[in-house]
Amino acid sequence: MFTGIIQAIGRIAAIERGGKDIRLHIETGKLPLAGVSLGDSIATSGVCLTVTDLPGDGFWADVSPETLSLTTLGGKGVGDAVNLETSLTLQTALGGHLVSGHVDGVGQVERIVEDARFWRVTIAAPENLARYIAMKGSICVDGTSLTVNKVEGASFELTIIPQTWEETVFSEYQTGSPVNLEVDVIARYLERLKQYDQSPSES
Repeated sequence: MFTGIIQAIGRIAAIERGGKDIRLHIETGKLPLAGVSLGDSIATSGVCLTVTDLPGDGFWADVSPETLSLTTLGGKGVGDAVNLETSLTLQTALGGHLVSGHVDGVGQVERIVEDARFWRVTIAAPENLARYIAMKGSICVDGTSLTVNKVEGASFELTIIPQTWEETVFSEYQTGSPVNLEVDVIARYLERLKQYDQSPSES
């Protein structure tokens, strides 16, 4: 689990392709790796990846065909920036919201408008995720925990503060940029529970 509070911007240093899957070498920059061990999880632009090697400047991770098909990682190239967060511990302050690192779908940046010291960013979500996105609810965009300010159909608007703009990959977004989306886990469980809100009849 993660909090959606980005700790560092990393860069893809190398990509090894092996059939339908890939291995990624992520240079982690200022991300603290002192407590990271092989087998630990690191959210990489919202995707939970398992550390398979620690060369000193970052980590290597395997990315499965399933993950490549459901996230933006398959379209990344060497030098591309990624948001990074190490996994949540019992001592971690929960400054964002509970994030699983299991991406629900890929959205697309529709509009970026500078507003005083802030930026208003509109993102189009896949139609099947629209029902989980509510005004003033939480959503995770490329691993970043954010509050939805406005919803119109399958599109939603975010207000990005200067700190988030400077410390995440948001500053590199352009119109049309693909982004990983993870909806609030509570919304997903509520929908599932509604399907079973009737007690089964006794036989």
